[in-house]
Amino acid sequence: MATLQELIAQKEALEAEIATTRQRELADAIAQVKSLVEANGLTATDIFGTGARRAKSGEKKTGKVAAKYKDPISGATWSGRGLAPKWLAGKNKEDYAIA
Repeated sequence: MATLQELIAQKEALEAEIATTRQRELADAIAQVKSLVEANGLTATDIFGTGARRAKSGEKKTGKVAAKYKDPISGATWSGRGLAPKWLAGKNKEDYAIA
């Protein structure tokens, strides 16, 4: 049966071998990709796109919601969504409804 020290040494040896193998395989993959890019005359834009985020076809596009309440003193408005503004705190919001 192996001792704790022997098992730790085996673990360290395996971790070093894993790191070396990973570096070698990554270098091979990068070389292969570079070769394909050069052979086909590709650019980064061809491979990765413009970098602009595209909306998914199922995503809803939401716009700004119309104001439902207005403070007559400051002229500030509130759509009724999210937290109520401080000027409306403790008051009946129907008194400030926009007709």
